[in-house]
Amino acid sequence: MTVAVRDLVKDVRLDGDGSVQVKLDPTVSIGTAKVFSIYGKGGIGKSTVSSNLSAAFSKIGKRVLQIGCDPKHDSTFTLTKRLVPTVIDVLESVNFHSEELRVEDFVYEGYNGVKCVEAGGPPAGTGCGGYVVGQTVKLLKEHHLLEDTDVVIFDVLGDVVCGGFASPLQHADRALIVTANDFDSIFAMNRIVAAIQAKSKNYAVRMAGVIANRSKQTDQIDRFNDAIGLKRLALIPDLDVIRRSRLKKSTLFEMESSPELEAVQREYLTLAETLWAGTTPLDAKPMKDRDIFDFLGFE
Repeated sequence: MTVAVRDLVKDVRLDGDGSVQVKLDPTVSIGTAKVFSIYGKGGIGKSTVSSNLSAAFSKIGKRVLQIGCDPKHDSTFTLTKRLVPTVIDVLESVNFHSEELRVEDFVYEGYNGVKCVEAGGPPAGTGCGGYVVGQTVKLLKEHHLLEDTDVVIFDVLGDVVCGGFASPLQHADRALIVTANDFDSIFAMNRIVAAIQAKSKNYAVRMAGVIANRSKQTDQIDRFNDAIGLKRLALIPDLDVIRRSRLKKSTLFEMESSPELEAVQREYLTLAETLWAGTTPLDAKPMKDRDIFDFLGFE
């Protein structure tokens, strides 16, 4: 009887084995900056949260770099007031000879000095997002940009935590999940927690906590957090000023002052200060899909 190869090697599996994931160069590290990777269900508002968090970090005196990891390249437009060219676009323009690029070809200064980069991605159905993220970090290292950075924020595509789009977790110190107080967002969050826990076996990344977004109530989020060992770090309410800020292509720190706006600005500033001070790594235990399906909701 022939013994299957998988039975011979099932106990020896390195990160990325058994998948089409790109393995990043282990010698390419970000350095001394504090690195945060932000995930969440598609459409939950990760780019809004990321950009306003970057602005908040800049407001407390930190040098910030935000890296958008979505082929739509719309992570940073409220900071820069435009859709900036992506790293993959500029690399293609020089036939992937990165030594021909200048910093200003792929790094753009946004609101209050926040540096902005859009990694972009391969055309739909081709290539791997991990390659693009890896090339972006490599370029930033080559140009010594990370040496003058205090905070790096990766804003990552949707809830795609397999393959290439999990690669920011290989650089991050802490991962944050943006969620709303509804079934779909929390169901996606559970899957993201599983991906982060898997990465934490081989990399330094750990869970920092949860940002409740577009939510008036947090009962389901808090109940889920308590059950698996997560913590809510911030609550961003569903305010019309946030919708209007996106239409004005502005961060919340640039909008006309009002009591409700000042309250949400304080929430972002408090979150930035909390993350800068350091958060206790959370050892969350994700549920099986069937278990969370039965867990969420009302009796």
